[in-house]
Amino acid sequence: MQHKLTKLPGPEHPITIERSSAHIVVSVAGSVIADSRDSLTLREAAYPAVHYVPRKDVDMSLLERTEHNTYCPYKGDCSYYSIPGGGARAVNAVWTYEAPFAAVAEIKDHLAFYPNRVDTIELTPAA
Repeated sequence: MQHKLTKLPGPEHPITIERSSAHIVVSVAGSVIADSRDSLTLREAAYPAVHYVPRKDVDMSLLERTEHNTYCPYKGDCSYYSIPGGGARAVNAVWTYEAPFAAVAEIKDHLAFYPNRVDTIELTPAA
């Protein structure tokens, strides 16, 4: 068995997670996949911010788990879902860290969406 490298966020690779005050709605092929006022925003190094939506706010019946998986030395093992209603573009469109490392434990039970694999990710600032 090969050992997986584990790294901690720090000054050279910062990761911050904060509760978002925005309302987020994710849609594909006319269906609302996610609708949440309780998402998290993860900022990692120089990457674009990622919105993690609580699983409870995602219509899991519209997703299909895939065999695809990846590994991040800062977050852990990552699993993926496709959105069958979105066709080929929506394959592996959704990712989740089901057992994230302690440094990012807040993203457990949350899902994130690739913006180019869904039709819209609407963010409405809180009033």
